Amino acid sequence: METVSQLWRLQHVAYRLEAEIIGFQEIPPLMDTIETLQNCGETFYGCMDGEGELLGAVAVAKEEENTLTITRMMVHPNHFRQGIAAALMSHVFEQYPHVPRYIVSTGTLNQPAVNLYTKFGFKPVEVVQIAPGVELTTFHKS
Repeated sequence: METVSQLWRLQHVAYRLEAEIIGFQEIPPLMDTIETLQNCGETFYGCMDGEGELLGAVAVAKEEENTLTITRMMVHPNHFRQGIAAALMSHVFEQYPHVPRYIVSTGTLNQPAVNLYTKFGFKPVEVVQIAPGVELTTFHKS
């Protein structure tokens, strides 16, 4: 229960910042409760410090046999620019080395996330407007 609580707190801190960046407060992870997080069906990987504090986490879902979707990526703002998101991305690729296609989406204005995904070889394939003035970009990596 403590791990899920830490994950929920991390998610809310990280996604509140993204909401500010992209100008949209209804990001789905901000709507999660501890219960919905526990029952989301996603697989989570985390990065913890020596005291057991969750510094960052990534979640994935294998919706189709040939596709892995990175559903959540979050790093505590106090630990930005320390390589945590990159380490989490690398871990996902190590855990799922034979998946032919990876998918991830982020707010188009979330430049740190866009930079991370393009650094790992993701290419934008679709941009959709999710609210007036708010766009979501979907990236694929094959």
